[in-house]
Amino acid sequence: MTVPDPLAAPSVRRRMAAWFYEAVLLFAIGLIATLLFSVLVQMRSGIDTRRWLLQGFLAVVFAIYFSYLWTRGQTLPMKTWRIRVVDRHGRRLTQGRALLRYLFCSVWFAAPLAAYNSGRFSLPQLGFIAAGWVALWAMLSHLHPQRQFWHDAFAGTRLVDAPER
Repeated sequence: MTVPDPLAAPSVRRRMAAWFYEAVLLFAIGLIATLLFSVLVQMRSGIDTRRWLLQGFLAVVFAIYFSYLWTRGQTLPMKTWRIRVVDRHGRRLTQGRALLRYLFCSVWFAAPLAAYNSGRFSLPQLGFIAAGWVALWAMLSHLHPQRQFWHDAFAGTRLVDAPER
C-alpha cells in the first residue's frame, strides 16, 4: 500500500474553482475598498486623475488580504476547496514568502493588462484574451514536475491538498 504524498498538488480543476471563487470575493473586497478610498479622497469619477492612487491602494489592500491569510495557510475559497498553501518544504508561509507569492501571482493578469493598456482591443476581445491567458497559465502547470503553478515554483511555494477537519 502506497502512502499518499502530503505535498501533492490538488487537481487543476479544484485550483481553478478556488481561483474563480477568490475572484468573486476580491470583487466584493475591491468594491468596498474603492468606496472607502473614494469617500476619503472625495474622488467622484473613474477618470479622476487620482485613478492611479486608487489602483495602488487596491494593490496594497489585496496584498494585505492575501499575505495575512496565506501565512495562516488558506483563504476562504481555499478552505472551501480543501487547498492549502505551504512553502516548498511543507511549512507555513512567512510574511515575506506570502508577499513574494503575491507578486508572482500577478502573472495571471500580465497579458490581459498589457492588452488593455495597448488600447487596441474591444471589451469582448479583452475578455477572450483574459480567458485564454488564464487557461494557458493554468494548463502550463502540467509541465511542472509536481504539477504546481509556475508562480508557486518561482515563489518557493506550493498548493497542497488540505484534509477535511
